[in-house]
Amino acid sequence: MRDITLGQYVAGDSVIHKLDPRTKIAMMILYIVMTFLVRQIWFMTIPLAYLIIELLLSRISLRYIFISLKPIRFLLILMFILNLFFTSGEHVWLDLGFWKLTGEAFLQSCFLSVRIVLLVAGASMLTLTTSPIALTDGIEKLLAPLKVIHFPAHELAMMMTIALRFVPTLMDESEKIRNAQMSRGADFESGNIVKRVKSMIPILIPLFVSSFRKADELATAMESRCYHGGDGRTRMHQLRFRKEDLFAILITLLFIAALVAILIWF
Repeated sequence: MRDITLGQYVAGDSVIHKLDPRTKIAMMILYIVMTFLVRQIWFMTIPLAYLIIELLLSRISLRYIFISLKPIRFLLILMFILNLFFTSGEHVWLDLGFWKLTGEAFLQSCFLSVRIVLLVAGASMLTLTTSPIALTDGIEKLLAPLKVIHFPAHELAMMMTIALRFVPTLMDESEKIRNAQMSRGADFESGNIVKRVKSMIPILIPLFVSSFRKADELATAMESRCYHGGDGRTRMHQLRFRKEDLFAILITLLFIAALVAILIWF
């Protein structure tokens, strides 16, 4: 539970931290596009280089990236194995009769695993370098043009921020409940998988009760402060694009252009 970095923000004064949140959201979207443009594992070096440059500029420890990948390690292993079994190819490396390991299957497994790793790491970089409040303001500003069709931009941004903010809070709460149940003699480690799933009930029920209680307290606190949405709402810190934001977008577009040129050439 402590290995979940979603919603966590690492304070800093790096170049990436100082960028406008709208710029960082746009960079993440362009990074995702860049990653999905690649069709072969050899060209994944370009999104990887972009991620490494962003990591170095943000001064975020590589440990946070490894922690963000830890919860999906079983998914990566499962997908890698499934692609080995169900992807066909011409270059047979191993023939067991009922199953053939091909070079194309191995490359496809590596390719999809690397893509997922890069996507998760890129998404983690956004939350690690952007505070929840700034992320809310950025999302709301980007969705502001949709207000002409009565799209609830402020409400959506608020819900997303509250959800992100409560992820680490609920993780801490679940850890406390787990330790309390273990002190009462609960066993969460032994037995088969069915028994271990059933043993999670003493954690899940108090966690749900605590979540509803916190949600009710938050709603009461917002109502007592006369919260009524985004209409007429002012902000202490106004978002402004600077030359650094323009430079960051141009660099991202340059990476995409270079990738497209390489793909066309080869």
